[in-house]
Amino acid sequence: MRAVVQRVKEAWVLIGGEEVARIGPGLLILAGVAADDGPEDVAFMAKKLAHLRIFAGDRKLMHLSLLDLQAEALVVSQFTILGDCRKGRRPSFDHAAPPETAEKLYEDLAAALAAYGLKVSTGRFRQMMEVGLVNDGPVTLLLDSKKVF
Repeated sequence: MRAVVQRVKEAWVLIGGEEVARIGPGLLILAGVAADDGPEDVAFMAKKLAHLRIFAGDRKLMHLSLLDLQAEALVVSQFTILGDCRKGRRPSFDHAAPPETAEKLYEDLAAALAAYGLKVSTGRFRQMMEVGLVNDGPVTLLLDSKKVF
């Protein structure tokens, strides 16, 4: 499982011009599910995201976590972050999970974050979305539950 994590002041998702999700300060998490991912990857990623210390506190730039602040999370499915662009001119998505598997693990990730007591919003799986954000920092990190390729 791979996640692009952005610390945001706010973030939102539009589908067909309609707002379907919005958060205030917290994390925008673009999540991609790899073909060999399973429940252990979901558990690892949820724990890492909930405890990741990337918010300012005690005069330190990266000292507090989502849990410390009870900040919000917006999880958006993004299989294209698993694209392998090392060969040719078109990305290969051979490492991405099939949609049925990916959707379940994506939903499990959102549920696992919510189980930490966090407010979690989501995009909609397999939908064309417009994702907007006000990046805070900017702080953007790439997390992998294991080596993807």
